[in-house]
This record gives sequence, structure tokens and C-alpha cells, in this order.
Amino acid sequence: MAERATLTGDQSLRLLSLVSHTVTQRIEDALKVHGSDIDQWRILGLLVERGACPMNVIAEHAMLLAPKLSKVVDRMVSANLVLRRPDAHDRRRVLVAASPRGQRAFAEWDAATAQVQQRFHAALGDEAPHLQTLLTRLHESLTD
Repeated sequence: MAERATLTGDQSLRLLSLVSHTVTQRIEDALKVHGSDIDQWRILGLLVERGACPMNVIAEHAMLLAPKLSKVVDRMVSANLVLRRPDAHDRRRVLVAASPRGQRAFAEWDAATAQVQQRFHAALGDEAPHLQTLLTRLHESLTD
């Protein structure tokens, strides 16, 4: 019986990974048409929603390590999607903010991912909020 429980647990983790991979790939495909990728979409989503943020907050939200985040942000600065500026309260810290061009790009990219989001919610129907609650609880228990 313990063997069955382990198999079921392993299957759940595999399915969770498979769904994550599939959703990520669909979002990447939708964004690629617009010259973007999921990292830029996540970064701009955060900056449009919250305003200027320090790099550590962006790294956590975008699920990127500092070296990769720096490279992505450098490319986004070059493309005039984001701006770097010193923090008014702590001059040692740099904040990153969405530029007007970045805000327009995010609106376009977010619209491009809408079909993926709609398909996700359609597949779950009324269960979508329940899944979000379960995933939030799982994430919180794993990060404590």
C-alpha cells in the first residue's frame, strides 16, 4: 500500500511539472510571434502592475537568477522597454521601471497570451479558483 501512495505522489509531481512545461511552452509560442519571451513578459507584468522595483524583487517574480536577470534587463534597456534609475531612498540601489514603450509592449504581449489563459480557465471551469488556492497553499508550504 505504501508503494501505491509513493507512485501516486510521484505521478502528481510529474503531472504538475508536465502542466507547467506545457503552459510555459504555449505562452512562449504566443510571445515569440511578437518578438518577446516569457521572462520579458513576466518582468514587464510586474513593473506595469507595481511600478519600479529593485532587481531582487524582479528576480523572485520572474524566477530568474541574478546573472540571467541582468542580461535580460540589459536587453530590455537596449530595446527601450525598461529604464534603470537610482532609488530615491537608497542611492546604492537601482530600480527598474517600465518605459512607456514597455507598457505598450506589455499590453500587446498580454493580449497575445490571453488565448492560453482562456484555454487554461476553460479546461478548469468553476474549479479554477480551487486550483489557485491549492497551488498557493502548496507553494507556501514548500517555501517555509
